[in-house]
Amino acid sequence: MRVVLISTYELGRQPFGLASPAAWLRAAEAGVTCVDLSRESLPEDAVRAADLVAFYVPMHTATRLAVAALPAVRGLNPRAHLCFYGLYAPVNESYLRGMGVETILGGEFEEGLCSLAERLGAGNVAAAKNGQREAVISVERQKFITPDRTGMVALDEYARLMMPSGEARTVGYTEASRGCKHLCRHCPIVPVYNGVFRIVDRDVVIADIRQQVSAGARHITFGDPDFFNGVGHAIPLVEELHRKFPGVTYDATIKVEHLLKHSDCIGKLRDTGCLFVTSAVESVDDAVLERLEKNHTRADFLRVVEMFREIGLALQPTFVPFTPWTTLEGYCELLEVLREEELVENVAPIQLAIRLLIPAGSRLLELDEIRRGVDDFDEAALVYPWKHADPRVDRLCEQIQGIVHSGEQMKRSRAQVFERIVDAAFAVANGGITRSALPALASRAAVPYLNEPWYC
Repeated sequence: MRVVLISTYELGRQPFGLASPAAWLRAAEAGVTCVDLSRESLPEDAVRAADLVAFYVPMHTATRLAVAALPAVRGLNPRAHLCFYGLYAPVNESYLRGMGVETILGGEFEEGLCSLAERLGAGNVAAAKNGQREAVISVERQKFITPDRTGMVALDEYARLMMPSGEARTVGYTEASRGCKHLCRHCPIVPVYNGVFRIVDRDVVIADIRQQVSAGARHITFGDPDFFNGVGHAIPLVEELHRKFPGVTYDATIKVEHLLKHSDCIGKLRDTGCLFVTSAVESVDDAVLERLEKNHTRADFLRVVEMFREIGLALQPTFVPFTPWTTLEGYCELLEVLREEELVENVAPIQLAIRLLIPAGSRLLELDEIRRGVDDFDEAALVYPWKHADPRVDRLCEQIQGIVHSGEQMKRSRAQVFERIVDAAFAVANGGITRSALPALASRAAVPYLNEPWYC
């Protein structure tokens, strides 16, 4: 049984979503080739020989890139069974099946992939085309095994951690849990997991970290949707990580709500080698936060900022600044908050350009104002298109995206890009908003950061 697992984009990380199922499939004696199209070309010989080609689609960009790669795969091997797995597979099931994808797996996908491979390997390729037996969405508990990263692109080909000293560190990536307890309206995890989260056993996580450290990693990114969904799992894990690999640092993603609830654990993160925490703040407008059901307020965010400053740990907020409820005044206010709180260096410029996506299955569609405001679902774009009631906001979003792209091309500092964004935003506001006079921004090396932009 020959399997090709393909990732198209995973935020500049060596894909856990390939390494984990590769271990399961190899344990079942399948021959597995892992391919990351963000770093390497399609291996034509492996695709021609494959019985099963499975695309990993954990996010919107990855899914669109995978769909674009389908014709090349089908051209090389029209007989191979096609599978899409990951968060964006089940919510786009109808479209993907129309593109010739035969198996769709969401949630805990490793067992489903093994079941599919077993059926195909038993000579049932034709039978497998007659219908999917595996659950399209499974949140059943799995007994995870150590991911197998054999044959994958080397870690030093991926995003690096840039330290304030100018040092660049090789970064590994792992997951200690999947799913999420929370039901934020805009989150793509919710339609699949619906409040369920699953733990990866600590010994498996440590074993995965060990093999990446052996491969050169000096920093680990925990890719959990929220590292503190299971704080009783997370804290012992990082304590063990620090004991076994005292020179290895890490970062994690944690909700504002959890940072406040478990504020007594923040010092423990710092003391075990955490360099920064990413948190999906999304907005500083309480009305927007309420619609998104983020379960935190602007005041909560500012309390977390102060708490991190006192503890001496970097906070890296992420945002969705362009929504149907964004105003020019509100966008300018976000920029002012970032300057006032000295967070400009903590925010990747792309975070100031992101426009709200409304994918299939989104809880945003529960809102009457959203249902009335969106066009019909665009299957090729994988979203419900929307336009802002104020055309100036959409034009500003396009302008900010251009500034960010230009900044990346010209390798401008975050501070330089931020100032261009500020100039553009206040210009569009036509001088109707008072721009505060603030001191010069800190230098680019003020905080550690990963050197690949973050997209959704």
